[in-house]
Amino acid sequence: MFVEGAEYLKRRNVPFSPPNVTWKELRAAIPLELYEKSTLRGLVSLIQDVTTVWALYVLSLRIDSFAENVNHQFQLSYPASVGLYWALWALYWVSQSIAMAGCWCLGHEAGHQNISKYGVINDTVGYFLHTCLLTPYFAWKRSHHTHHASSIERDENYVPRTRTELGITTMDQLHEMFEETPLYTLGRLLVMQLLGFQAYLLFNTLGCPRDPPGTNHFSPSSALFRKDEYYKIVGSNFGLIVVSSVLTRYGMQFGFAAVLKQYIIPYLLCHHWIVMLTFLHHSDPTIPHYRAGEWTFLRGALATVDRPLLGFIGRMYFHNVSHDHIGHHLFTAIPYYNQPIVTEKLKSVLGEHYNYDSTNTFYALYRSFTQCLFIDDDGEILMYRNREGKTARDVRVVPKVQEVVPEVEVQSN
Repeated sequence: MFVEGAEYLKRRNVPFSPPNVTWKELRAAIPLELYEKSTLRGLVSLIQDVTTVWALYVLSLRIDSFAENVNHQFQLSYPASVGLYWALWALYWVSQSIAMAGCWCLGHEAGHQNISKYGVINDTVGYFLHTCLLTPYFAWKRSHHTHHASSIERDENYVPRTRTELGITTMDQLHEMFEETPLYTLGRLLVMQLLGFQAYLLFNTLGCPRDPPGTNHFSPSSALFRKDEYYKIVGSNFGLIVVSSVLTRYGMQFGFAAVLKQYIIPYLLCHHWIVMLTFLHHSDPTIPHYRAGEWTFLRGALATVDRPLLGFIGRMYFHNVSHDHIGHHLFTAIPYYNQPIVTEKLKSVLGEHYNYDSTNTFYALYRSFTQCLFIDDDGEILMYRNREGKTARDVRVVPKVQEVVPEVEVQSN
């Protein structure tokens, strides 16, 4: 579990040079039929995810009685009966969190218009799924599209902080700031995993530092949105109010403990998976960040990592978003079920510039959390620095190639 992936070690031991492939080469490798969207296939994924969530909920209603019957039949000791009871609930929480994360990932695909060729179907599916998971669909859709087409200066997700922003001027300050006990580090990591997404939505935590104070995903006048999106943001908020009211009513009828066990805990763990996969897409000691002077759409899209999160279960319920993230960044208009083919096509063109990491994803999360701490104030191509002020790779700058990228690849509205 705590072994570095061979692909990661290979990247770390080689100085980084920006990709020398062109957009034309990559685009030529992708068959046009991969862009075709099947409404039927998209709705089948929707049925799979929603049915799984519902089935697990129905099973959760029987956990208490099942544990009691087993205890009565086998005359379990008190520790054994308590252990069985909480083991069953833990199994539900993990399973339900994965299914809920699947719904969230499918909502993300809807935001990229990949459920159907019909926009109204995409936004209906995305709005329903994200709202049920207390995510403002249209608000997050806008900020996420900004992320897909931006350098550090305007990115909206996990934007690295600089030395100056952290107030680091000496090595002593660096060591003092990041010298932590393992238990404290684990505590901070758990806070990020369980509450990080909510902090981003509410307070723009790790969002673009250029956004004005008070920026969030709920105010229709937020700097994140265009003026013509005002009523969409209002609509997103209305949906959240409705879902919150339903949960409140459920709690009044069946008790707060039922809401906690059946929804809130899986909801928090669901966002653990979302934060985990999105953080690891763009926070890795061996992957660069570009400022505007060296950023191109192609370079930015390739500055991410494919990871086999949860194996075939991750493929099935996270809809390839972790396994094939590079392809998604390059070709957001290609639906998720075709992205594995895209990945195979890209490998043959990108060669060493295809970033994959087989490191256990939980270990990779801890590694990035403890090593991806800040970037320099100067420079156009930057690597994260660790608590010793060192980078995992040196950077060799090469001239960038400016190419016109079709708008459909940059953003699918």
